[in-house]
Amino acid sequence: MREALINGRILSQGQILDTRAVVIEDGRIADIVTDEDSALKGLPVHDLRGAFLLPGFIDTQVNGGGGVLFNDDPSVETIRRIAAAHRPFGTTGFLPTLISDDLAKMKRAIEAVDAAVRENLPGVLGIHIEGPFLSPARKGVHDPAKFRTLDEEAFALLTSLKSAKTLLTLAPEMTTPEMIARLTKAGVIVAAGHTNASYQVMREALAHGVTGFTHLFNAMSPLTGREPGVVGAALSDASSYCGIIVDGRHVHPDVLKLALKCKSYDRFMLVTDALANVGTGLTSFELQGATITIKDGVCMDENGTLAGSAMDMSRAVRNAMDLLGLDLPAAITMASRAPATFLGVSERYGEIAKGLRANFVVADDTLNVKETWIDGVRD
Repeated sequence: MREALINGRILSQGQILDTRAVVIEDGRIADIVTDEDSALKGLPVHDLRGAFLLPGFIDTQVNGGGGVLFNDDPSVETIRRIAAAHRPFGTTGFLPTLISDDLAKMKRAIEAVDAAVRENLPGVLGIHIEGPFLSPARKGVHDPAKFRTLDEEAFALLTSLKSAKTLLTLAPEMTTPEMIARLTKAGVIVAAGHTNASYQVMREALAHGVTGFTHLFNAMSPLTGREPGVVGAALSDASSYCGIIVDGRHVHPDVLKLALKCKSYDRFMLVTDALANVGTGLTSFELQGATITIKDGVCMDENGTLAGSAMDMSRAVRNAMDLLGLDLPAAITMASRAPATFLGVSERYGEIAKGLRANFVVADDTLNVKETWIDGVRD
């Protein structure tokens, strides 16, 4: 069935289009036409009443939501609850994220994502495995008792998901350039994070297939005068993608503004690193035996260590505009097209353009989400 979305301000390929309508059919964007186009004649219409029509948000780092964490119960039902919690905030695509755990838990998580994709659970694009091949020196809230070597058994598991994307965060110094190259050749997207690597080690990892950086500036060797570190490698590499948590606490906004001067804004991706609280009124919860408390919108453990974030994607977009001074097209690019391109799914997601999936966010002038559409279905 064809349907037309009319009377919206459509953000398409960096431009706001007025007096246009989006025609959808079978979950895809069939066309973008003028308001007077004869193609609209006789079609059912959905009146957006002047709201923004934006590309759906894609979040590559989602630990939980709806009161649950993926690590606690890596099942299809957990993924379903997380998806339902984030959808009202504009998330139309996401990677359920498993932080450092044992191989048995990783296997369950991969099987759950595979099952969710096969049953077409809306929004699931793959899995993000964050650890356990990380540096104890940059562990954050990860449990170092879970850290292990990236051996052949782990390689086989990491390359086992064929129905969707696998994003792996690792510390390059905890493995070899050859292993990174093998992973990328097998289709795994490799990002550096929770790493104390030197600049030279990080450059070597980039040359062997690392294409992303997980929560830039957090849990990685910093940029200093004599040693550029992982941060220096990230900012000097024009082609790689950097996930950023824009909550005003993980990274000072002025530091992120400086980062945005180093490489194109479409190489930065807004991520939530969200925990269980999204979509709930939770003020505390357990994460691998540690009590996480939310105060002033920040998640911290008993030692005051930052633990993920309390944000949803709509808040991340508003923060990118309010704290970083970005305009709407730039902020939305960082929430949609940039992550879609990073994941290799830009032929389906990340833009409002003919032929792509009908994944939209309808938002008011203050970017509060009013509707979320996934594959042409409105929530």
